Amino acid sequence: MTDGEPLRVVIAEDSVLMREGIASLLAAKEIREQHPEVGVLVLSQYVEPSYAMELIADDAEGVGYLLKDRIPDVDEFRSSVRRVAEGGSALDPAIVTQLVGRRRSDDPVETLTPREREVLELMAEGRSNQSIAQKLVVTERAVEKHVTSIFGKLRLPATAEDHRRVLAVHAFLRS
Repeated sequence: MTDGEPLRVVIAEDSVLMREGIASLLAAKEIREQHPEVGVLVLSQYVEPSYAMELIADDAEGVGYLLKDRIPDVDEFRSSVRRVAEGGSALDPAIVTQLVGRRRSDDPVETLTPREREVLELMAEGRSNQSIAQKLVVTERAVEKHVTSIFGKLRLPATAEDHRRVLAVHAFLRS
């Protein structure tokens, strides 16, 4: 996607008056079901893990869930919008933390080291390896090694049909 191309983005509002006014026209889950190619970015004041899980249940590609008060600046917001529009994801760390709290005891995610969990959590936020490296103050090569280890521990072999990064995030969020 180039900078000149228009983006199709839907933003769901959590203000009661605004939400009720547009609820009959637009709802994030309905958009995902009826138009899976459309990126959906939900901006909310509230952490709603059950809603987030429903939104990403089948596919986390092209989905974002950000908390309004925690968006640090306009550039970060633009980056999140672009990631979602390009088929990536953008999840607020508070949402990820809530979703991670729902772990199963037999989950392979439990075998990850603390650093691998940190990397996977940042992947779940929709960050690239370069962004993860900058955030953790490590080299991009170190992040690549962690990602490779995560894929191995989660038993996600490289195939032409699957996107391992998305599958790893799904495993993480469902655990």
